[in-house]
Amino acid sequence: MSRADMDRLLAGAIGPERRTFRIASLLAAVATIAAVLLLGLSGWFITGAALAGLGGTLAVQGFNYLVPSATIRLLAIVRTASRYGERLHGHRAALMALATVRARLFDRVMAARDVRAVSAGDAVTRLVQDIDALEDSLIRKPALPAALAGAAIGFCLTWLASPLASLALLVVLAGLVLWAHLATPRLLAVAATDMAAASARLKAGMVDYASASPEILAYGLAPAIERSLAVETAALDTARLRFARGEAIIGAGLVMGGGIAMGAIPILSQAALPLTVLAVLAAAGAIEALSGHVRGVARGALVSAALSRLEGVAGQPSISVRNEGTSIPAARTIAIDFEGLHVRLAAGERLAIAGRSGSGKTRLLETLAGIRPADGDRDIRLDGQPLARLPPDAVRAAFALLPQDAPLLSGTVRDNLRVARSGLTDDELWTALETACLADDVRAMPHGLDQWVGDGGARLSGGQRKRLSLARALLAGKPWLLLDEPSEGLDTVTEARLGRRLDNWLRETGSGLVVVSHRGALLALAGEGRTVAFGA
Repeated sequence: MSRADMDRLLAGAIGPERRTFRIASLLAAVATIAAVLLLGLSGWFITGAALAGLGGTLAVQGFNYLVPSATIRLLAIVRTASRYGERLHGHRAALMALATVRARLFDRVMAARDVRAVSAGDAVTRLVQDIDALEDSLIRKPALPAALAGAAIGFCLTWLASPLASLALLVVLAGLVLWAHLATPRLLAVAATDMAAASARLKAGMVDYASASPEILAYGLAPAIERSLAVETAALDTARLRFARGEAIIGAGLVMGGGIAMGAIPILSQAALPLTVLAVLAAAGAIEALSGHVRGVARGALVSAALSRLEGVAGQPSISVRNEGTSIPAARTIAIDFEGLHVRLAAGERLAIAGRSGSGKTRLLETLAGIRPADGDRDIRLDGQPLARLPPDAVRAAFALLPQDAPLLSGTVRDNLRVARSGLTDDELWTALETACLADDVRAMPHGLDQWVGDGGARLSGGQRKRLSLARALLAGKPWLLLDEPSEGLDTVTEARLGRRLDNWLRETGSGLVVVSHRGALLALAGEGRTVAFGA
């Protein structure tokens, strides 16, 4: 995925929320104007009241306290309400846009020709951590309108003290913006890239290690992994320290600029003391309004690093749009010319494949299912169309796969079954469980269909995980069923019962079958003369 693709994806996600972002920007500008006016007017009021007090009783009695105090209260209310509204609309728009980005990037990952080549840990960090880095930039979108509004009202108020004072404020503001844009790439870019990479490695490692936790404990690998994680943590801490140091330097420049502006205004002012104080505090308010934009520029280094990583979120070759003149196949016939295997299957026919381990049987099923690319000397056709030229979605719509490793969601039995397709009823779930010889096991569980299966199905036995994955494949309702060692982990009695029930299900639904197995009971599903030796 190129940067242009990423920019288009972000623009598309932000599009529906553009009106909400505009409202947030308007409210941010109103809040900034109210805040600067409040600060300046408060300074003028306090100074004027103090001078009136020094002037004696008549001066005190002649000073109008009511109108300024009422205005101050009004400005405080407007500032608070506008700021709350800006936060509400800005965060809502940002979170909705990011939800769209995550969904579209996940689709991009699933569109990869070789899904198996996508690391789970890496995909998680990109879909979570790197997109979270974009959140800050979206939430800070109203910072620029707020900074412009603060500069405008600050310019107007300092003009009351002196035109030179207002020009000095503009020079300082422009200098601070230039400082932020020049300092960020020099002080933060490398640190941000290192921080994103180290954090991603650490999180990806944690995800991958968590999936292998039983083996880690069984072989006593925990100390070695702790040392490895400690190295990654140290690298992350070092990058964070460098980034924090760079942010502090940029922030120090902002503070110095504010001090210069506030110090120059009294020198350049030609107005009375209350108006001079108003101008000084208005300048402080304008600098404060600019600080949000400056922080956004600084944090832009993290956003750039995240975008660079997201560009490769689905770097595997993929086809998401159908080729010109290519129609979606009805999956009536399959022609396989795969590493020495030559066979043609019509709709509803069955094929059993046996062969030594490592000969490529699983690779064939995964290629048929659309999760591995069909290339090289492997010519597989669906209704006469080469699999390699069809969009992955079209290929996957034809086949329901029971993989050898039977991966499960970290959820309930019901969660794992209902991902097969939408609109499934409980009766349909139980029917699939009966066919997969798992219904009795689920009924015996304390919560039945709502039983938690653990992370990746860790609370189930190997055979139960396999049969739950099988039930899910049956529920998918695809024209072809692909089974990779479906009886692995089962006793012979359950295996025989599973074979009979699958045979009945195939007859009732008219689905085609390609089954890989080393067990005779499952190879018999294909019928006499329909078993081939693969890789012989």
